[in-house]
Amino acid sequence: MSPFWQRAIGPFAKRKYWIQWSLVTAVAASVSWLVGNQLLPNGGLVAAIAATLTVRISLHKSIREGVGQLLGTAIGAGAAMIALNFFGFGVITVFITVILSLVTSRALHLGEVASINVPITALIVIGPGLAESTAIHRTISTVVGTSIAIVFSYFAHPSSPAGRTIDRIKALANKSSDLLELMSEAVFYGYTTDIAGKMLGYARLIVEDIPTLRAQALEARSYARWFPTAREDEAEALYERGVAIEHAVVQVRTIARTLFDISLEKDLPPSIVEKISHSLASASQAIRRESTTTGKAVTEEASNSRTADLRASSKSLAEEFMERGQKIQLAQFARGISLVTNLERIADSLDLDSPAITDVQSPEEAAEMQILALSPLEQGRKIRKRIRRLIPKRFLKSR
Repeated sequence: MSPFWQRAIGPFAKRKYWIQWSLVTAVAASVSWLVGNQLLPNGGLVAAIAATLTVRISLHKSIREGVGQLLGTAIGAGAAMIALNFFGFGVITVFITVILSLVTSRALHLGEVASINVPITALIVIGPGLAESTAIHRTISTVVGTSIAIVFSYFAHPSSPAGRTIDRIKALANKSSDLLELMSEAVFYGYTTDIAGKMLGYARLIVEDIPTLRAQALEARSYARWFPTAREDEAEALYERGVAIEHAVVQVRTIARTLFDISLEKDLPPSIVEKISHSLASASQAIRRESTTTGKAVTEEASNSRTADLRASSKSLAEEFMERGQKIQLAQFARGISLVTNLERIADSLDLDSPAITDVQSPEEAAEMQILALSPLEQGRKIRKRIRRLIPKRFLKSR
């Protein structure tokens, strides 16, 4: 391909996922417009707006946020319609609508984006204009647009939740591998505290990607439980791999911090410095191999062979520290042993034979991340208990 076409097509190729999501959103809005106008007078505009606000990067997220958005809109618009009868459409009604919609969105744990969409949709439902349209018609149009958006969200991303989880694992593994390789070269050629600080800062940025990976792995696991074409065993294995990479990334950040502390006192023998560099390079290669095999069936023997060099180099590093321990400051000796421990934990994590991974049950999604953190029955019981606390005891005894 000529350089001209590379420059012309390159920006679009890098943003292909965003382009696909944009096209799907536009198609969903257009279909909602047609269906809304066919079902209700002037219902197309509201349906198109609702569809545009609801389409997400995956079917799973769209259903979660779409259902929550419908609940929040219904509650916010319902309360606003009551205020509309008393105050008319004015500043008081707008205030009540927005406050109740935001409170409802927070209670349903819809997330930052959907929480803003709820008051917008509620205001559209109760607002004036749109001749021959009523609040009930607009509510129905909102349901139409949201439903169509949920269907089209299936096509918003070319890969499945499991595929996106694999991509996240590979991206995080490659970033960690690159940083370990950089640290290995820096140690070998003699790094300064300034360089160590930059590496530590980059390690902190990598750790910030962990919540995104965890959320994607949870989505893949949840998706596999109710979608017939998804494999639940594959999703569980990917979730375990995600946890393993998470553990490894945390160890990489700890290594970066330890190297920064070591740089403050440069008194390690050249032989130890060389072995530290070699061990970091081995860890980089082990994590790199993990990124290339994620999503494939790997035997236990093949899994252990990927970390054999890492285990051997960390053992050699430990022996070197023990042999020269008398000539090294106690603080530096402790940091060196900490490096060995971090490297061994990386190997255990990649091999999936660490009790921290195999014996600790993988948690479900946190309650605050769910659409309904508590079931309606449980919420009802909590509300009744709170009401009973407000009633004087003498009234409760008299019943």
